[in-house]
Amino acid sequence: MTRGPWHVAVLMGGWSAERPVSLMSGEGVAKALESRGHRVTRIDMDRDVAARLAETKADVVFNALHGVPGEDGTVQGMMDLMGLTYTHSGLATSVIAIDKQLTKQALVPHGIPMPGGHIVQSESLFAGDPLPRPYVLKPVNEGSSVGVAIVTAEGNYGNPIARDSVGPWQDFPELLAEPYIRGRELTTAVLGDEALLVTELRPKSGFYDFDAKYTDGMTEHVCPAEIPDEITAACKALALRSHQLLGCKGASRSDFRWDDEQGIEGLFLLEVNTQPGMTPLSLVPEQAAKLGIDYAELVETIVEEALHRAGGEKHG
Repeated sequence: MTRGPWHVAVLMGGWSAERPVSLMSGEGVAKALESRGHRVTRIDMDRDVAARLAETKADVVFNALHGVPGEDGTVQGMMDLMGLTYTHSGLATSVIAIDKQLTKQALVPHGIPMPGGHIVQSESLFAGDPLPRPYVLKPVNEGSSVGVAIVTAEGNYGNPIARDSVGPWQDFPELLAEPYIRGRELTTAVLGDEALLVTELRPKSGFYDFDAKYTDGMTEHVCPAEIPDEITAACKALALRSHQLLGCKGASRSDFRWDDEQGIEGLFLLEVNTQPGMTPLSLVPEQAAKLGIDYAELVETIVEEALHRAGGEKHG
């Protein structure tokens, strides 16, 4: 497979909570490909996306969407029906990985450590806590820490949670309740079949929420993370194993919490992102750069993998 020149449709935007991030990712990808001499068609996804993709007749679609419906299998299924070649993971993988409970069901039986917890109806939170405090509430199928609340004994949500307190219970009818894991936020990117590095994320205040992820200066990235070798090795092994078990393609990113008072027993996988961000602040490009892979080369590698995979499927 030669490196082009290709005609790439960069699919971005959409209508999820992560639309602004997707637009930044997509524009970065488009400029990188153009800098390497490829032809790019930018598509800000709307309800006519199938017709627009068909008209484009691109060699490959770079899926730079984040959140629903670009990351949950919906768009993947549409592109499968259209016979399009696209980057990142396919339908089944996307359906499972976007759903934190399904991800647990897929990975925990294979020995991947993940926090316990269960689905709760948001209405039930106003009567009492589903778990001992502190605990975490999060939407089942949103990414980028959208709608995450940490409920502590001395927090300002009330006890029980007040109906008029601002939180994810106002936006989602059901939530995933998990025990809160104290400690440090770690993340590992996987590209193809290789785990890259481990980054520690140190928010300047609060926790690593949506604003901390995408506002310059709000989070310190320590890459490679200053952690024991056995924790680095474990993060990379768990990220790669999870990538493979879920059937991820292209790039993925696994997020961890590590209770550094518990050693290896304190390391837990939180989720696997099948379409990690490609913005200037994003973690996958940062880890790749530390290994000598510049941004444009990273983008080309992801596109090339998709084209190679499609060629194998057609001839296999």
